[in-house]
Amino acid sequence: MTAIAVPAEELRAQIRERVAAAGTSFYWAMRLLPKARRDAMFAVYAFCREVDDIADSDDPPEKKHAGLAEWRNEIFAIYEGRPRSSLGRVLVGIAETYKLGREDFVAVIDGMEMDAERDIRAPSLAELDLYCDRVAGAVGRLSVRIFGSDIPAADRVAGALGRALQLTNILRDLAEDAERGRLYLPAEFLRAHDISGDDPEAVLRHPALPLVCEDVAGVAERRFDEALRAMAECPRAAMRPAAAMGAVYYALLRRLRAGGWKDLAAPVKVPTSVKLWLALRHGLL
Repeated sequence: MTAIAVPAEELRAQIRERVAAAGTSFYWAMRLLPKARRDAMFAVYAFCREVDDIADSDDPPEKKHAGLAEWRNEIFAIYEGRPRSSLGRVLVGIAETYKLGREDFVAVIDGMEMDAERDIRAPSLAELDLYCDRVAGAVGRLSVRIFGSDIPAADRVAGALGRALQLTNILRDLAEDAERGRLYLPAEFLRAHDISGDDPEAVLRHPALPLVCEDVAGVAERRFDEALRAMAECPRAAMRPAAAMGAVYYALLRRLRAGGWKDLAAPVKVPTSVKLWLALRHGLL
Protein backbone atom coordinates (compact mmCIF):
# COMPACT_ATOMS: atom_id res chain seq x y z
CA MET A 1 0.00 0.00 0.00
CA THR A 2 1.29 3.45 -0.95
CA ALA A 3 2.59 5.03 2.26
CA ILE A 4 3.40 8.50 0.93
CA ALA A 5 0.57 10.65 -0.41
CA VAL A 6 0.98 11.15 -4.16
CA PRO A 7 -1.15 13.61 -6.15
CA ALA A 8 -3.85 11.73 -8.07
CA GLU A 9 -2.70 12.75 -11.56
CA GLU A 10 0.91 11.91 -10.76
CA LEU A 11 -0.16 8.50 -9.46
CA ARG A 12 -2.24 7.87 -12.60
CA ALA A 13 0.82 8.67 -14.72
CA GLN A 14 2.93 6.27 -12.65
CA ILE A 15 0.32 3.53 -13.07
CA ARG A 16 0.14 4.10 -16.86
CA GLU A 17 3.92 3.80 -17.09
CA ARG A 18 3.95 0.64 -15.00
CA VAL A 19 1.30 -1.07 -17.13
CA ALA A 20 2.97 -0.01 -20.38
CA ALA A 21 6.37 -1.22 -19.17
CA ALA A 22 4.90 -4.62 -18.29
CA GLY A 23 3.98 -5.13 -21.95
CA THR A 24 0.97 -7.23 -21.02
CA SER A 25 -1.93 -8.28 -23.23
CA PHE A 26 -4.04 -6.25 -20.83
CA TYR A 27 -2.26 -3.05 -21.91
CA TRP A 28 -3.04 -3.51 -25.60
CA ALA A 29 -6.69 -4.35 -24.97
CA MET A 30 -7.17 -1.36 -22.66
CA ARG A 31 -5.83 0.96 -25.36
CA LEU A 32 -9.26 0.54 -26.99
CA LEU A 33 -10.90 2.50 -24.16
CA PRO A 34 -11.34 6.27 -23.85
CA LYS A 35 -8.73 7.82 -21.54
CA ALA A 36 -10.94 8.08 -18.43
CA ARG A 37 -12.06 4.46 -18.65
CA ARG A 38 -8.52 3.33 -19.53
CA ASP A 39 -7.10 5.11 -16.48
CA ALA A 40 -9.82 3.53 -14.34
CA MET A 41 -8.82 0.08 -15.60
CA PHE A 42 -5.16 0.81 -14.99
CA ALA A 43 -6.00 1.74 -11.38
CA VAL A 44 -7.87 -1.55 -10.90
CA TYR A 45 -4.85 -3.31 -12.43
CA ALA A 46 -2.60 -1.52 -9.93
CA PHE A 47 -4.76 -2.75 -7.05
CA CYS A 48 -4.59 -6.30 -8.40
CA ARG A 49 -0.80 -6.07 -8.70
CA GLU A 50 -0.53 -4.80 -5.13
CA VAL A 51 -2.40 -7.74 -3.61
CA ASP A 52 -0.88 -10.28 -6.02
CA ASP A 53 2.63 -9.14 -5.09
CA ILE A 54 1.76 -9.69 -1.43
CA ALA A 55 0.49 -13.22 -2.06
CA ASP A 56 3.47 -14.12 -4.28
CA SER A 57 6.14 -12.68 -1.99
CA ASP A 58 8.59 -14.80 -0.03
CA ASP A 59 7.28 -13.37 3.23
CA PRO A 60 5.97 -15.75 5.92
CA PRO A 61 2.23 -16.43 5.80
CA GLU A 62 1.46 -14.22 8.78
CA LYS A 63 3.04 -11.22 7.06
CA LYS A 64 1.13 -11.95 3.85
CA HIS A 65 -2.14 -12.17 5.78
CA ALA A 66 -1.36 -8.87 7.51
CA GLY A 67 -0.69 -7.16 4.17
CA LEU A 68 -3.90 -8.51 2.64
CA ALA A 69 -5.87 -7.57 5.76
CA GLU A 70 -4.55 -4.03 5.40
CA TRP A 71 -5.89 -3.90 1.86
CA ARG A 72 -9.19 -5.45 2.93
CA ASN A 73 -9.58 -2.65 5.47
CA GLU A 74 -8.63 -0.12 2.80
CA ILE A 75 -11.37 -1.38 0.48
CA PHE A 76 -13.96 -0.88 3.21
CA ALA A 77 -12.47 2.56 3.89
CA ILE A 78 -12.76 3.42 0.18
CA TYR A 79 -16.47 2.67 0.22
CA GLU A 80 -16.87 4.75 3.38
CA GLY A 81 -15.13 7.68 1.68
CA ARG A 82 -12.06 7.72 3.91
CA PRO A 83 -9.20 5.91 2.08
CA ARG A 84 -5.73 6.14 3.57
CA SER A 85 -3.54 5.29 0.57
CA SER A 86 -2.85 7.26 -2.58
CA LEU A 87 -4.21 4.44 -4.75
CA GLY A 88 -7.26 4.22 -2.50
CA ARG A 89 -7.98 7.90 -3.07
CA VAL A 90 -7.93 7.29 -6.83
CA LEU A 91 -10.18 4.23 -6.49
CA VAL A 92 -12.81 6.18 -4.53
CA GLY A 93 -13.84 8.19 -7.58
CA ILE A 94 -13.59 5.20 -9.90
CA ALA A 95 -15.76 2.99 -7.69
CA GLU A 96 -18.40 5.73 -7.50
CA THR A 97 -18.32 6.69 -11.17
CA TYR A 98 -18.60 3.16 -12.53
CA LYS A 99 -20.69 1.65 -9.71
CA LEU A 100 -18.09 -0.99 -8.89
CA GLY A 101 -19.08 -3.61 -6.34
CA ARG A 102 -17.14 -3.65 -3.09
CA GLU A 103 -17.71 -7.40 -2.95
CA ASP A 104 -15.67 -7.84 -6.13
CA PHE A 105 -12.63 -6.05 -4.71
CA VAL A 106 -12.99 -8.18 -1.57
CA ALA A 107 -13.29 -11.35 -3.69
CA VAL A 108 -9.94 -10.58 -5.34
CA ILE A 109 -8.35 -10.35 -1.90
CA ASP A 110 -10.07 -13.61 -0.89
CA GLY A 111 -8.45 -15.26 -3.90
CA MET A 112 -5.04 -13.96 -2.89
CA GLU A 113 -5.69 -15.31 0.61
CA MET A 114 -6.03 -18.76 -0.92
CA ASP A 115 -2.49 -18.43 -2.29
CA ALA A 116 -1.16 -16.86 0.91
CA GLU A 117 -2.72 -19.48 3.19
CA ARG A 118 -0.81 -22.37 1.67
CA ASP A 119 0.76 -23.49 -1.56
CA ILE A 120 -2.18 -24.66 -3.65
CA ARG A 121 -1.50 -28.18 -4.88
CA ALA A 122 -3.85 -30.28 -7.00
CA PRO A 123 -7.06 -28.54 -5.92
CA SER A 124 -10.43 -30.11 -6.59
CA LEU A 125 -12.26 -28.81 -9.63
CA ALA A 126 -14.64 -26.97 -7.30
CA GLU A 127 -11.79 -25.28 -5.41
CA LEU A 128 -10.04 -24.36 -8.66
CA ASP A 129 -13.25 -22.85 -10.02
CA LEU A 130 -13.71 -20.80 -6.84
CA TYR A 131 -10.10 -19.61 -7.08
CA CYS A 132 -10.53 -18.60 -10.73
CA ASP A 133 -13.75 -16.75 -9.95
CA ARG A 134 -12.07 -14.77 -7.19
CA VAL A 135 -8.80 -13.85 -8.86
CA ALA A 136 -10.15 -13.44 -12.41
CA GLY A 137 -13.95 -13.49 -12.52
CA ALA A 138 -14.20 -10.74 -9.89
CA VAL A 139 -11.72 -8.62 -11.83
CA GLY A 140 -13.87 -9.21 -14.90
CA ARG A 141 -16.98 -7.97 -13.09
CA LEU A 142 -15.14 -4.79 -12.12
CA SER A 143 -13.88 -4.46 -15.69
CA VAL A 144 -17.14 -4.81 -17.60
CA ARG A 145 -18.65 -1.97 -15.59
CA ILE A 146 -15.74 0.25 -16.50
CA PHE A 147 -16.10 -0.88 -20.12
CA GLY A 148 -19.69 0.37 -20.00
CA SER A 149 -22.05 -2.51 -19.30
CA ASP A 150 -23.60 -3.87 -16.12
CA ILE A 151 -26.26 -6.15 -17.60
CA PRO A 152 -26.41 -9.84 -16.54
CA ALA A 153 -24.85 -10.96 -19.83
CA ALA A 154 -21.81 -8.76 -19.12
CA ASP A 155 -21.34 -10.52 -15.78
CA ARG A 156 -21.54 -13.84 -17.62
CA VAL A 157 -18.79 -12.60 -19.93
CA ALA A 158 -16.73 -11.68 -16.87
CA GLY A 159 -17.17 -15.08 -15.25
CA ALA A 160 -16.50 -17.16 -18.34
CA LEU A 161 -13.69 -15.08 -19.81
CA GLY A 162 -12.03 -14.64 -16.41
CA ARG A 163 -11.92 -18.40 -15.96
CA ALA A 164 -10.65 -18.94 -19.51
CA LEU A 165 -7.83 -16.43 -19.03
CA GLN A 166 -6.85 -17.82 -15.63
CA LEU A 167 -6.77 -21.41 -16.85
CA THR A 168 -4.62 -20.31 -19.77
CA ASN A 169 -2.26 -18.56 -17.35
CA ILE A 170 -2.07 -21.75 -15.29
CA LEU A 171 -1.12 -23.78 -18.36
CA ARG A 172 1.48 -21.18 -19.37
CA ASP A 173 3.04 -20.89 -15.90
CA LEU A 174 3.33 -24.54 -14.86
CA ALA A 175 7.10 -24.43 -14.34
CA GLU A 176 7.09 -21.04 -12.64
CA ASP A 177 4.32 -22.08 -10.25
CA ALA A 178 6.11 -25.35 -9.47
CA GLU A 179 9.17 -23.36 -8.41
CA ARG A 180 6.91 -21.66 -5.84
CA GLY A 181 5.63 -25.04 -4.70
CA ARG A 182 2.27 -24.61 -6.40
CA LEU A 183 0.32 -26.93 -8.69
CA TYR A 184 -3.03 -25.66 -9.96
CA LEU A 185 -3.86 -28.71 -12.09
CA PRO A 186 -7.07 -30.27 -10.69
CA ALA A 187 -6.90 -33.51 -8.72
CA GLU A 188 -9.71 -35.12 -10.73
CA PHE A 189 -7.78 -34.73 -13.99
CA LEU A 190 -4.56 -36.01 -12.42
CA ARG A 191 -6.32 -39.14 -11.11
CA ALA A 192 -8.00 -39.70 -14.49
CA HIS A 193 -4.54 -40.11 -16.00
CA ASP A 194 -3.11 -42.18 -13.12
CA ILE A 195 -0.95 -39.42 -11.69
CA SER A 196 -0.74 -39.78 -7.93
CA GLY A 197 0.50 -37.28 -5.37
CA ASP A 198 0.65 -33.52 -5.55
CA ASP A 199 4.36 -32.79 -5.62
CA PRO A 200 4.65 -30.15 -8.37
CA GLU A 201 8.01 -31.23 -9.75
CA ALA A 202 7.04 -34.91 -9.80
CA VAL A 203 3.75 -34.18 -11.56
CA LEU A 204 5.47 -32.05 -14.19
CA ARG A 205 7.87 -34.91 -14.94
CA HIS A 206 5.08 -37.46 -15.38
CA PRO A 207 4.68 -38.69 -18.98
CA ALA A 208 0.88 -38.23 -18.79
CA LEU A 209 1.18 -34.51 -17.99
CA PRO A 210 0.27 -33.39 -21.56
CA LEU A 211 -3.01 -35.30 -21.28
CA VAL A 212 -3.90 -33.46 -18.09
CA CYS A 213 -3.00 -30.15 -19.71
CA GLU A 214 -5.22 -30.98 -22.68
CA ASP A 215 -8.10 -31.61 -20.29
CA VAL A 216 -7.57 -28.21 -18.69
CA ALA A 217 -7.21 -26.60 -22.13
CA GLY A 218 -10.53 -28.13 -23.11
CA VAL A 219 -12.22 -26.49 -20.13
CA ALA A 220 -10.58 -23.18 -21.03
CA GLU A 221 -11.79 -23.46 -24.63
CA ARG A 222 -15.35 -24.08 -23.49
CA ARG A 223 -15.13 -21.00 -21.29
CA PHE A 224 -13.90 -18.93 -24.25
CA ASP A 225 -16.91 -20.15 -26.25
CA GLU A 226 -19.25 -19.35 -23.35
CA ALA A 227 -17.81 -15.83 -23.13
CA LEU A 228 -18.33 -15.25 -26.86
CA ARG A 229 -21.96 -16.30 -26.64
CA ALA A 230 -22.54 -13.93 -23.73
CA MET A 231 -20.74 -11.09 -25.56
CA ALA A 232 -23.27 -11.39 -28.36
CA GLU A 233 -25.95 -10.24 -25.89
CA CYS A 234 -23.96 -7.16 -24.80
CA PRO A 235 -23.39 -3.74 -26.40
CA ARG A 236 -20.64 -4.30 -28.97
CA ALA A 237 -18.66 -1.17 -28.11
CA ALA A 238 -18.50 -2.05 -24.42
CA MET A 239 -17.20 -5.55 -25.18
CA ARG A 240 -14.33 -4.54 -27.49
CA PRO A 241 -11.62 -4.67 -24.79
CA ALA A 242 -12.96 -8.01 -23.52
CA ALA A 243 -13.04 -9.39 -27.06
CA ALA A 244 -9.45 -8.25 -27.65
CA MET A 245 -8.25 -9.84 -24.40
CA GLY A 246 -10.09 -13.03 -25.27
CA ALA A 247 -8.55 -13.12 -28.76
CA VAL A 248 -5.00 -12.65 -27.46
CA TYR A 249 -5.39 -15.32 -24.79
CA TYR A 250 -7.07 -17.72 -27.17
CA ALA A 251 -4.06 -17.30 -29.47
CA LEU A 252 -1.83 -18.07 -26.47
CA LEU A 253 -3.85 -21.20 -25.67
CA ARG A 254 -3.48 -22.40 -29.25
CA ARG A 255 0.31 -21.89 -29.07
CA LEU A 256 0.47 -23.83 -25.80
CA ARG A 257 -1.49 -26.71 -27.30
CA ALA A 258 0.70 -26.72 -30.40
CA GLY A 259 3.78 -27.05 -28.18
CA GLY A 260 2.27 -30.05 -26.43
CA TRP A 261 3.73 -29.08 -23.04
CA LYS A 262 6.96 -30.86 -23.95
CA ASP A 263 9.39 -28.12 -22.86
CA LEU A 264 7.87 -26.34 -19.88
CA ALA A 265 10.91 -24.07 -19.47
CA ALA A 266 10.48 -22.59 -22.95
CA PRO A 267 8.47 -19.36 -22.79
CA VAL A 268 5.30 -19.34 -24.87
CA LYS A 269 4.14 -15.86 -25.85
CA VAL A 270 1.96 -14.10 -28.37
CA PRO A 271 4.18 -11.68 -30.34
CA THR A 272 3.54 -7.98 -29.74
CA SER A 273 2.71 -7.53 -33.42
CA VAL A 274 -0.08 -10.10 -33.11
CA LYS A 275 -1.39 -8.47 -29.92
CA LEU A 276 -1.45 -5.12 -31.66
CA TRP A 277 -3.21 -6.55 -34.72
CA LEU A 278 -5.85 -8.23 -32.56
CA ALA A 279 -6.38 -5.02 -30.57
CA LEU A 280 -6.79 -3.05 -33.78
CA ARG A 281 -9.10 -5.66 -35.28
CA HIS A 282 -11.43 -5.63 -32.30
CA GLY A 283 -11.21 -1.88 -31.98
CA LEU A 284 -12.43 -1.41 -35.53
CA LEU A 285 -15.18 -4.03 -35.60
